[in-house]
Amino acid sequence: MIPVTKTFLPEQSEFNSILEEVWKTSWITNRGALVSRLEVQLKSYLKLEGMFCMTNGTLPLQIAIKALDLKGEIITTPFSYVATTSTIVWENCQPVFVDIDPEHLTIDETKIEDAITENTSAILATHIFGNPCHTEFIEKLANRYNLKVVYDAAHCFGVNYKNKSLFGYGDISTCSFHATKIFHTGEGGAIFSSNKLLLEKLYNYHNCGHKGTEDFYGIGINAKMSELQAAMGLAVLPYFETILKKRSWVVEYYNQNIDWSLFQKMKIRRETEWNFGYYPLIFKSEECLLTALTNLNKLQIFPRRYFYPSLNQLSYVKKQACPVSESVSSRIICLPLYTGLQELELKLIVDTLNNSF
Repeated sequence: MIPVTKTFLPEQSEFNSILEEVWKTSWITNRGALVSRLEVQLKSYLKLEGMFCMTNGTLPLQIAIKALDLKGEIITTPFSYVATTSTIVWENCQPVFVDIDPEHLTIDETKIEDAITENTSAILATHIFGNPCHTEFIEKLANRYNLKVVYDAAHCFGVNYKNKSLFGYGDISTCSFHATKIFHTGEGGAIFSSNKLLLEKLYNYHNCGHKGTEDFYGIGINAKMSELQAAMGLAVLPYFETILKKRSWVVEYYNQNIDWSLFQKMKIRRETEWNFGYYPLIFKSEECLLTALTNLNKLQIFPRRYFYPSLNQLSYVKKQACPVSESVSSRIICLPLYTGLQELELKLIVDTLNNSF
């Protein structure tokens, strides 16, 4: 079977060696030594100081909305994982969808201004598949209208844009360290901000609002990463450059061998050092997609429809037309992409795709 992804796992002995520290101390949660060590290493690798880890990638989004005291309407993208929209609704705000750029697949920055009303409090945009939004345009617009900017950067570990980590943009950026991600802690995530006062507020929110053991800054939630998660991250991080190299080889094979008269490829924004996190492939029609999926599945090859349906079509949101997102989401899959893929497997995938029509 060839799945859409496989979790990269380090040598088990290396993971166990790190875990020995947990067994020695019996300290497995509440921000122990391993979480602190992972944060130090991540800050060094990313060249960012304002960050800390959390237990998954959704809670950072929820805490960002809470900490920025966002109300009313939040402008967002209809083309993302469901958590981007469900978080807005969960925090009692209203998502206002702006359609996507058909080439980059990120929010169409030229359409944002028309969606701004007196009730708009923020823009929450996704760097989809690690492809940067037009951050300069978005942040200038936000400054003009006094809006906050949150980036869902779940796919963006290792992506640099204009010579700095993509996590360094916006008031807040968030990331997922889920097992399907290019860097992972099994389950986990992180939050980023260059505003020290805001970062302190975010920290307090993620730590149940604690001020020591007997006092509280205010309301909070438990979003702390465990030592067991941090141990996995510490074991995976030394392999990250190797992971990038192996995945780049898979991406290059697809780039060179797919018949591009049949498909469309996502355009990576200029000045981006991409992380080869996903390989989205856009078909000419949903019928073509379904035909290819059937043919691939018969061979035990399982791409996935990232992201379907378009989020503006969810049952719990106000219906808003987003024709580009609706069209793309019905015609796009992500091809298998992980470090263990072999050339014969890739050839089978590509030949099946190219000969499906």
